[in-house]
Amino acid sequence: MFQVAGGRALPVARLLAPRGGARVESVRGRKSRSDPPARSKEGRLKVPPPVDPVEMVVLKERFTEYQLIMRALRLEFKEEVLRKKYEEETGSLAEERARQEAQEHQILMAWNDAENLRMLKLRQLRVQKETEEAEHRKQEVILQREQEMQTFIQEKEQEILQLQEEAKNFITLENLDERIEAALDNPRNYNYAIDRDGRVVRRTVLN
Repeated sequence: MFQVAGGRALPVARLLAPRGGARVESVRGRKSRSDPPARSKEGRLKVPPPVDPVEMVVLKERFTEYQLIMRALRLEFKEEVLRKKYEEETGSLAEERARQEAQEHQILMAWNDAENLRMLKLRQLRVQKETEEAEHRKQEVILQREQEMQTFIQEKEQEILQLQEEAKNFITLENLDERIEAALDNPRNYNYAIDRDGRVVRRTVLN
């Protein structure tokens, strides 16, 4: 058996065992409530340890003194906190704080007015710019519509001129006989075949 720190004795086999292995210690379990008392303790009566009257008196006096000291400290701290609070609310500190708050309020109001003025100028510039851009877009839309209308009118004029040119070749009652005679004098044969290049490869003979 070897002695280790703490005064506990350990077996030699445990000291020489490798450290990597798992160690399982035997632990004695506790008794359940239903287990009877041990035979060696059947007639034992639990008696509190004896108290020295002199020591009890000394401890009671010291505990009373401790309570009085702690109560006095608490009251002193509470009084100090209440005095500071009262001075901050009604004393010279309150006046100084009110003066500082008023001065800070004036500074903040001046900064607020300057910031409002700056934002007003920026807003006016932005509104003016947006108005000019809207007017410019409106003028562009008007010009575009005018150009589209002119283009439409020109297209319709071209269509009218083209129809007038095509109307010259229309068959009417006045030139019906002339067109029949011209068709008979100039027969046209549309019965022919063409290749992929558009050349006529075969044409039938008119009867």
